[in-house]
Amino acid sequence: MEQSKPRFSQRHPFLFGLLLMFTAVALFSGVMAVWRSYAEKHPESFLSFGKPKIGLVHVEGMIVDATDTLNWIRRLREDPGVKAVLVRIDSPGGVVGPSQELHGALERLRDKKPVVVSMGAVAASGGYYIAVAGDKIVANPGTLTGSIGVRMELTNLQGLMEKLGIRRHAIASGQFKTTGSPFEELTEHERAYLEAVVMDMHGQFVRAISAGRDLTLEDVEKVADGRIMTGLQALEYGLVDVLGGREEALELLRALAGIDDHFDLIEDPTRQRPIWKRILGSVEDELRIQGPVWVFK
Repeated sequence: MEQSKPRFSQRHPFLFGLLLMFTAVALFSGVMAVWRSYAEKHPESFLSFGKPKIGLVHVEGMIVDATDTLNWIRRLREDPGVKAVLVRIDSPGGVVGPSQELHGALERLRDKKPVVVSMGAVAASGGYYIAVAGDKIVANPGTLTGSIGVRMELTNLQGLMEKLGIRRHAIASGQFKTTGSPFEELTEHERAYLEAVVMDMHGQFVRAISAGRDLTLEDVEKVADGRIMTGLQALEYGLVDVLGGREEALELLRALAGIDDHFDLIEDPTRQRPIWKRILGSVEDELRIQGPVWVFK
């Protein structure tokens, strides 16, 4: 009987072993890549077992586009493995709409699990508006906060246009449609109209603080004049609960949620963007808020 030819694994056992090892590594790497990708998109599928999770939300810089942060807050709210959330704010304020969206998102989150806000270097105006949605607010003694108010800035180029001999004509469907144009002076009626809008937004701000901090409207109005204050001063006015940094805020959150020393702190995976993308995003945000917009700032 003709003897069968030896297999490749028999003729070259060392090479065969290497091939098996490389194949196993490649398969394992592929599986892990798929796992990480799916886990980032569906954390609730992977984070609902083992140690309790504490979510970390960052609100940083000018508040212009809150889409990524809103998505992350929603994921933390829906994830049964996340037992509490720490919100770290380092923001001087920003546009009214996104600030209110973040405030509302944190209120919905607070209805399901404890939320503690930790103020960094600055959490003023729109940053403070967001903070009052938490169960507790922790500020450093030197944190700059407050600045409760609404501001609208308009640039007028009419004098420059006249010097350059440039004339502009606008056709609008209503008397207030061109209000705020940089090429025209505000009329008394337009100024009154814009002031009414600003004061309406200011009233929304004051009512949100009154509800979030359990203060009377009169008490909030006393400090709602745009003033900046330190964390120590804010504590005296009842605008924050405790003095301390991020660690103190985390300890307070753990106490509220009944979480011991064994927990995982998770944060938004989209924050892992390259530094150049973060810088370009910040520049884009600054450019987007130029013009006649209402800001908490």
